[in-house]
Formats: sequence, C-alpha cells, structure tokens
Amino acid sequence: MPTAPSGYHMSEKIESFIIVGVTHEGKTFRPSDWADRLCGIMSAFDQDNRMKYSPYVRPGCSLTGHKTVVVDARLHKLNPLAYKFVVDFAHSNHLQVEPISDDQV
Repeated sequence: MPTAPSGYHMSEKIESFIIVGVTHEGKTFRPSDWADRLCGIMSAFDQDNRMKYSPYVRPGCSLTGHKTVVVDARLHKLNPLAYKFVVDFAHSNHLQVEPISDDQV
C-alpha cells in the first residue's frame, strides 16, 4: 500500500485507501474544505452541467468527525497519474492514510 510517509512508487502494490484530514502530528488539516477541493479536481460534469464526484475519489467523514477522501484502487488502472496525484497530496501534506479493502470502497 502506498502510504503517506513512504510516498508513492510505481512498483508498490496498488490498493484502495482513505486519506484522513489529520496530520501525522495529530493536527486537523486546513482548510476545512480540503476534501471537497481534492475531490473536485477529480470530478466531471454530467449531461445537466452538474458537477459529479468521481466514483474513484470521493469525500467522506470518519467516525471521529474528520474529513476524509476515499480513493479506489481502480483509479490507478484508469489514470495512474491521477492516482499518483492523490497519493502525493497525502504525502506532501503529512496526512494520515488508512488502507481499506476493495469491498469497503
């Protein structure tokens, strides 16, 4: 699993994961709308010109109330650079990353 501390390497196993809006130091990540912004980058507009989040990168919330972004491993198959972008985002902002199984996505 590519994790925030080790960064992303093309040879690492590709898995689904959750980016949690908490740094490794335990601080809440700001700005508060970071998850919506990150998911907005990966979104598209539908036929009615409404923005629609990607099914592979979508916002969520943890049980503790922290903002999260759920990243589906299938994104790597469709767009390896987009997958790398979200992994790099978590890494460069020192955010916690939690692996999840594909049936949890």
